[in-house]
Amino acid sequence: MLKKIFGSGTRVKLFRQFLMNPQDEFFIRELTRILDEQINSLRRELQNLEAIGMLRSRDRNRKKYYQINPHFLLLHEVTNLVRKTNPSGQMLLKKLSKLGVVDLLILTGTFIKQEGGNVDIFIVGQIEKEDLEKFIEENFPEKNLKYVLMSREDFLYRLTLKDNFVNSIFKNKDNLILKNKIKKYTEHMLS
Repeated sequence: MLKKIFGSGTRVKLFRQFLMNPQDEFFIRELTRILDEQINSLRRELQNLEAIGMLRSRDRNRKKYYQINPHFLLLHEVTNLVRKTNPSGQMLLKKLSKLGVVDLLILTGTFIKQEGGNVDIFIVGQIEKEDLEKFIEENFPEKNLKYVLMSREDFLYRLTLKDNFVNSIFKNKDNLILKNKIKKYTEHMLS
């Protein structure tokens, strides 16, 4: 999908590489190995991304290093777009949907590289708790994922109370909303 939107498979690979590793710097030969792309196409795309202000560069040890520009105007939006189209996130949504009804699915904590949070997966819907726990154990055995599972009724009730926990989930703009079938109730929280 991103290739059709952005028009270049190389650019999409660069977006993913830089946006999923925002603190890291890369030089062009390193990127050719990581992304398995030709140096000329990478050089052209890196120049384009630097020209629009998404990347910044600096010379060090006779190499030009590129890194995400944290002040890029559309950084948050582009990061969310790339995360939402991440194949692993879409696969997770598909598998969870097989367990029951998912009205709202938000990935946070470990999934957005913010360790130490209260929750990693926030789900509103009708899924059996035992099925969800088994799913998490089977699919993420090496991680100690924390989840919150709420019924639609409980979630809507907490919204009316302006529950701090629910509000905090929506206030973190880095959290990744993969599915929201109850958008009309949550739109005010997303603005």
